[in-house]
Amino acid sequence: MRSYQLQTAITEFFEEAATHLQVDVDGGAEVPFEVDRGGFSSARTPLYCYQPLTRQFIAERWRPLKELGSYRRAAEALEGFSGLQRYISIVGAPNSLDGSIANDHASPPRGDAEVALWVMLGEVFGEQTQFDLRPERVQSTLDRLDRAALGSPEGTALVATLHGMTIASSDLLLTGGVRLLAPAAGADLPEAVLPLDGQDSADHLVVVLTSGHDTAEAAAEHGRAVLGDLLGSLRLFGDGRVELGELIWVRIDDGRWRPLALAPTARPQGMLVVTSDQEDELRAFCNLVSRRTPSSTPIAWALQRFQMGCRREDELQALTDYLSALRALLEGDGSPRGALAGRLAALCAVPSERVALAGVVMRALALERDVIEGRASANATSAKLVRTVADHLRALLRDVICGHLDADLATLADELLATDATPRQEADSLGSRPRITARRARRDGWGDPEGWPEGDAPAVSAAAGKRSDDLDEEQLRLLRTLG
Repeated sequence: MRSYQLQTAITEFFEEAATHLQVDVDGGAEVPFEVDRGGFSSARTPLYCYQPLTRQFIAERWRPLKELGSYRRAAEALEGFSGLQRYISIVGAPNSLDGSIANDHASPPRGDAEVALWVMLGEVFGEQTQFDLRPERVQSTLDRLDRAALGSPEGTALVATLHGMTIASSDLLLTGGVRLLAPAAGADLPEAVLPLDGQDSADHLVVVLTSGHDTAEAAAEHGRAVLGDLLGSLRLFGDGRVELGELIWVRIDDGRWRPLALAPTARPQGMLVVTSDQEDELRAFCNLVSRRTPSSTPIAWALQRFQMGCRREDELQALTDYLSALRALLEGDGSPRGALAGRLAALCAVPSERVALAGVVMRALALERDVIEGRASANATSAKLVRTVADHLRALLRDVICGHLDADLATLADELLATDATPRQEADSLGSRPRITARRARRDGWGDPEGWPEGDAPAVSAAAGKRSDDLDEEQLRLLRTLG
């Protein structure tokens, strides 16, 4: 219930501040304007309007406003208000003077009560060039302040952009209440995520979720964790490198959208296309990943390295992450030299194709040495090699998380080499157990010299200089074993 003393103190400050500000205007001071695009005419001609910068005008005169007798009473009353911090989060109170130029009498508001009074003055006199006090605006401002003490934290909404992915539906609900939207003009979303002027759709998706926190910072921290998990699931689901935007927007109740930093991101690569038939599969997969992702095992470490590789701009650097993850999965203590190539081939290829895949892995290992020694150069072949390694790592991680493969992949691979079976053949022998099919994302021609760019089939770089028939004796023995 609203405090009568608080309401009276704030209203008296509004009245005294209005008188003081109007005296400045009558004396020749002018409220500055900015030109804003307000939409389009029927002929698609941009329409512009002049927006009064009232809050900036008030901020430049804040020091004398603080000296008013009513200011101290209003600030003291607000200090004991239980919904003060929530109100500041709802209105998205800035921490600066909105870009105003500091002068001798400018003093930015400091402290929660002071910031709240500054913002409330901006609401009461918003878009006005004359400081006449309107009762309906005063009432609206006081109502919002009152709701801050009674509001529900479930009203905290978060929005982020998602790049490198398209969906067939306009609205796709995933696990945990996370929604993927195709933003359309006029939607109740931050203006920055909506289509550009004159366009019907944007080149990104929007992620919408809710938080149980009642401050923007706490809600954003919760949102960063949820979005990180979502990004990891999407990268495992398909071979497009999906990325989030750099900002997350937070809105508490009916307040303003407040942008906060999300995280540095890389450029998206490829495009993850989710058809209407795949939506249920994606929903089930995200739910499965959220429940079954380990936190302190070699699988968890490999997942982290996979995500590190996905975030890198330089694919040659990403290769070192992917191979490190594969070593954690396939080369335990006491593993023989060269086991990585053979075990990966056993898990990801049928017996007749194992030699070819093992050769690809060996070329990737040679490229990694070049990267470490600073001799590697990026080209179409190296990019394809890195993507091939990433695809097989992704497939293994998917199958382990989904329960199709045992987490002890090294032992499983050795058993398969001994029996000439494949994990896919074993899975098929289990019958009709429901499962999500982990896409191998095989790239045609990775085992065929004709599938690699001209002149590069024998070696990944001039520095590597090893043809398949130049491999050391131990690796040759491994290839003969695979064959």
